[in-house]
Amino acid sequence: MTIVKKTGEFEAHQHWYPKALNATIHPMINFFLNLSQDRIVSRYCHMHPMVNAEKLTELLCYKSKYFLWAGADLLNVTSAGGKRQMVVIENNSCPSGQKSMPLIDDNQEQGSYKLLIERTFKPYLKNLRHKIEGGGLAVVYDKNHMEASGYAEVIADVMNEPVYYVPFYEDDPNPSVKFENGVMYVKNEDGAFVPIRAAFRYLTQKPWNRLPVHSKTRILNPITACLAGGRNKMVAAKAYDIFNAELQGHGLKINTPETIWDVRQNEVPLWVRKMGGQAVVKVPYSNAGQGVFTIVTEAELDAFMEMEFDYDLFVVQSLIGNFNWSSTTSTGKLYHVGTIPNSKNQTFVADIRMMVSSTPTGIRPLCSYARQASLPLVNDIVDSTDSWKMLGTNLSFRNDDGSWGSDTNRLILMDRRDFNKLGIGLDDLIEAYIQTVLSMVAIDKMAQTLFNKQGKFRMRLFKSLNNDEGLINEILLR
Repeated sequence: MTIVKKTGEFEAHQHWYPKALNATIHPMINFFLNLSQDRIVSRYCHMHPMVNAEKLTELLCYKSKYFLWAGADLLNVTSAGGKRQMVVIENNSCPSGQKSMPLIDDNQEQGSYKLLIERTFKPYLKNLRHKIEGGGLAVVYDKNHMEASGYAEVIADVMNEPVYYVPFYEDDPNPSVKFENGVMYVKNEDGAFVPIRAAFRYLTQKPWNRLPVHSKTRILNPITACLAGGRNKMVAAKAYDIFNAELQGHGLKINTPETIWDVRQNEVPLWVRKMGGQAVVKVPYSNAGQGVFTIVTEAELDAFMEMEFDYDLFVVQSLIGNFNWSSTTSTGKLYHVGTIPNSKNQTFVADIRMMVSSTPTGIRPLCSYARQASLPLVNDIVDSTDSWKMLGTNLSFRNDDGSWGSDTNRLILMDRRDFNKLGIGLDDLIEAYIQTVLSMVAIDKMAQTLFNKQGKFRMRLFKSLNNDEGLINEILLR
């Protein structure tokens, strides 16, 4: 446990990857991040004449109640007819990205760390419902020390008070964080527990088994954002489907792969067969690239069927690969645009992370980066094909001792050197931003429906959406 105090010195090398530390932001990214909402709406409606400008403006000005900070992972895909689009793979409630983002302004050394804290965290602490006497501020984390510590330093600076920086691991037998009567307490340097009025949290692994749904300590993001879709791909898929029905009359839609939910393990082969033998199977509550299985051969399907899991239900999605081996769906095939071919004429799958946050003026972009797969796409698959190495883009990996590492060799920065590899333009960035906003709003609306008028969590409703006993037993209500 560490107490971070305002020092006036921000050690940038501790909070950015070395390759990002001295990178120069690409002019197009800088231009995009400085576009006003009006200009974005005007351009998007010009390119999509069926979109209702008033509705899009309303959504970009949306003020989230629970899901205030989000990072969507998007794929740049196209159809056989050449229709390109950004497809949402998931939206994360504790997104990484700051350590990969070149500075927008060289004179603002805290970068978009400070933007998030000033635009979102600080306003979130106004009008606290519960007065917690002597309550301090804390950052709690279970991975991504580089970014979590950066947030702690910036919060201490912006709020002008000490910040407790505390690890909170899933299996810690003697945790430094506890809850009593809905109030978070953390250990100070003397080992005594002190109350916390508000916390910034970077908990990614089953956070609902440590953070209660009902909390008097204000937490960004609250755990409901995770259960409603920010860490729950099952409920997220349903939230997108429900929100798409609302958007239908306005020319807007959350683009997702074709998704089948509430699938039991013994049913997986049936859905894989229906999609033409290629599909993606996901454990709905995992993240950081864990619990995702790309299936393009019988061998990969057999390997999945032999595995044992803690949960009963899975999500099956259409697989986006090369045109010759993508899933067949009711709307046809989608396949990866991929990176610009390298000197060996190899094209790699890449996804784009778009991080946004809810501010007093609406949902605004913060930062972005991209990741490429380990191996290039091939035109034809064989029985020995390892599809994950061609399709999986997540940089995180778990070491044998349970710690986390990151394969930064596959990181694509939004700088002058890397950005051009992606082959995307300003309209693609706008599309990625709007898709991120739509998915974020869908999850926030779902989170709001999970509480009744008295502010109590509607467990019966949640079970009807996600009746997975393994998950239900993990949720800490208070």
